[in-house]
Amino acid sequence: MSRGMRRRELRALLKAWGCDTRGVAAVEFAFIAPILILLYFGMVEFCQAYMAQKRTGHVASVVADLVTQTDALTKQQVLDLLDVGEVIISPFPKVELRQRVSSVSRVTSTKYNIDWSVGKGLTGKLTVTDAEVPSDMLAIGESVIVAEAEYDYRSPFSNMLPEAIRIAPTFKRMAYLRPRTAEIIACTGC
Repeated sequence: MSRGMRRRELRALLKAWGCDTRGVAAVEFAFIAPILILLYFGMVEFCQAYMAQKRTGHVASVVADLVTQTDALTKQQVLDLLDVGEVIISPFPKVELRQRVSSVSRVTSTKYNIDWSVGKGLTGKLTVTDAEVPSDMLAIGESVIVAEAEYDYRSPFSNMLPEAIRIAPTFKRMAYLRPRTAEIIACTGC
């Protein structure tokens, strides 16, 4: 076999491989698939976190709404109402949920008072500063129920990520509702 013949055969072989497009789709898929998979899991993660954030807000508003429907409560009744928050947060783990319900009343034009405060997971009594009641919300002698909900969101994908880039946001929501049947809701044992 001569050199010229080998070159012609080599050119013909390369030309045949160059015209063969049978594996192009597989190669393109191999390049694009990791990006699409990351986008998919990123969107799933975003939607899960958004749903946890929305449920945290619902916990605060529903618990505040339930408390404002009565004139007087006991500490056990308030704790039972806080159990409703654990149902609302599902399917997310309830152990990450912390709640507190407080009654804040306006004594003078510049002074507010925390009448009572009951928490589950949130320790201590709510302070006037932390209540952040808008100054034009209450007249002297009126009160507002402040329900707080905090949720530490844990990603289902966090175990697959390195520790350095794991993000664990804490969602905090507060709901302010005025009592419906009394100026100030009394709480026995709170």
